[in-house]
Amino acid sequence: MQLSPLAQRLFALISGSANDPSYWPVTSQLSTGLVGVAPERLTAPARELVGFLLPDALPVHAPFPALVAAGLAGMDGEVRARLGREQGPIALTEFDLLLGWDVERRALFAEVMREEPPQGVTAWLRGLPGYAGFAREALEAARDRVAAIHAGEIAYQADKAFADGEKGSVGRAARVALSRDEPWLPEVLEPLLLGVAVAPTQARTLPSQAVLFEIARAVEEHPTPEAISALRAARRATRHAGVPKQLDRMFKRIEPALAERLEVAFRLPDGRVRQSVGEHTAVISTDGAVELSWWHGDKKLKAVPAAVRREHPGEVGRLRELARQATAQRATLVRALEAGYTGETAPPYRRLEGHAVADRLIWEFEVAPGVWRAELGMGVPDVPVRLWHPARASAEEVRAWRDVVLGEELRQPFKQAFREVYPLTPAEEASGIYSQRFAGHVVDYRKLYALFKQRGWKAEFLGPWDGGGDGEARRTMAGGRWRVSLGHGLYTEAQAGTSRVSFQRRAEGGWQDAPLTEVPPLVFSEALRDVDLFVAVASITTEQRWAEEGPERMRDYWRDGSFGPLTPSAEVRRDALARLIGRTAIAGRCALTDRFLVVRGDLRTYKIHLGSANILMEPNDAYLCVVSAGDPRAGLFLPFEEDGKLALILSKAFLLAGDTAITDPTITRQILAP
Repeated sequence: MQLSPLAQRLFALISGSANDPSYWPVTSQLSTGLVGVAPERLTAPARELVGFLLPDALPVHAPFPALVAAGLAGMDGEVRARLGREQGPIALTEFDLLLGWDVERRALFAEVMREEPPQGVTAWLRGLPGYAGFAREALEAARDRVAAIHAGEIAYQADKAFADGEKGSVGRAARVALSRDEPWLPEVLEPLLLGVAVAPTQARTLPSQAVLFEIARAVEEHPTPEAISALRAARRATRHAGVPKQLDRMFKRIEPALAERLEVAFRLPDGRVRQSVGEHTAVISTDGAVELSWWHGDKKLKAVPAAVRREHPGEVGRLRELARQATAQRATLVRALEAGYTGETAPPYRRLEGHAVADRLIWEFEVAPGVWRAELGMGVPDVPVRLWHPARASAEEVRAWRDVVLGEELRQPFKQAFREVYPLTPAEEASGIYSQRFAGHVVDYRKLYALFKQRGWKAEFLGPWDGGGDGEARRTMAGGRWRVSLGHGLYTEAQAGTSRVSFQRRAEGGWQDAPLTEVPPLVFSEALRDVDLFVAVASITTEQRWAEEGPERMRDYWRDGSFGPLTPSAEVRRDALARLIGRTAIAGRCALTDRFLVVRGDLRTYKIHLGSANILMEPNDAYLCVVSAGDPRAGLFLPFEEDGKLALILSKAFLLAGDTAITDPTITRQILAP
């Protein structure tokens, strides 16, 4: 069908073949592209375009542009009838909503829907008149339909529960409802996901993979604890072989994303379970590390009782899955708590009252205007509360809380009392908009990339393709008001070099570089704490082979980095060791200097660097390579083990204090060398 010139122009504006806007427009291309065209001139080409977009006996591929053209042509009724014949009742409900809008708003909607699923437009959809109501109506209709399929009221056909046009409508409805954290949603979403994930027969098919994954993508973008729980129930229920694998991949993204939604993350359950299984009791405890244990009366058993394994295998599997979920929920909650440090307003911490995690954290309570008092546990009711941070405390108070953590052997959910602080340095003040504090480090790139994902940073994977050698990792903070960026680039095929750190504030719909002096102190400190962790864990100084292998520049970096000045994370490690060494059997053989734990053996004296954990031997500072030292700490309590280096240093100290008992020839040969 050949369109007239004006109809072609109209089609280009409506369908999006004109230039795409850089971000969602305030006015549509339709209104700007038809300036000077009299409205009466549009009726005929709009009718022509309706016929082009909705050809008889052919599927409809562009319903939203057709609704725009219908508004210009005065053909709303005809277009609605044509769309209703194949798009499905849920899609028709959405079309009815759009038909109540003027042409300008319809055109805006059509432009936004060019991508499927549309990215970053949920907030815009939420503001459209009537859309929140449509979201509830659509999801309830989807729930009722799958219930009717399972009741036998609608004939079951695999993957045919929803028309093609309805799948996007359900996804948009789910995104809006999840982003609004609608109170009615859990009661709708759980039966909908369960119903759509499993056939009403014993078949390994399901009513609609497309709708299941569309809702899962919506949960990934706007997670809530209840939605994640419903999605997990669907994953357990489905009999399809491939669906659980795909959902498991999505869960790896969904759970970290929940930590960024502080307003809902603190609804996570604490995971504690006590349940009778036959004559035994299963207990999932979360006071320390999450543990599933089995009891017979008051006796804790070493393993799952044979009778339980034999008679209740399904229940054993379910409880193990609950324990795994509790571990994942703990990690999400900890990440949310740490993210709360940088917010301008305190998250809803009171939701954690009675939670095992909250009982082992230090909280501050505003007992008078501007007067904050620190307490262990959430024991002060009815006043504002925030998480204690050492940056807001005096040195005396920090020391006192560290003494409490060690004295009570308190395993905190994350490093709080011993948390590092990164104040702005004079050099950073002078530099303007970037920090070079952690620039120039050489790191194992795959370790670095894994740490990016673990800590919620976003980065493209680098590689030897055009433009793939350099990049930036970014993390949004303070509820999306601030962003930190870390430059990095490939150094060799497997190693990367770190570059400068910069900060951007959200302004005018985008990001603008900010002077470091204007970055909130806790945002700055928490961001650099992540970067310090990246370097501490991924640096090639943790790999002994670089002492003698590789290019000279790598060996030079290894030597300089292995024994250089301490970073804040290493300074905290030094403080912890100063408190711990006196509790050990080797206290008389150890001394702390500014950079080293010095250990006196019978054969030689050793210096263990507090940053890299690498070792020099006196009197000539010869390097000692110890790949593994075991863990002979005899139950010594460690206040934190975030990167494992505190335990590593202690294990090496125990080994070297008894150097005459070392039997490993690769170590004794180095010690006894002249």
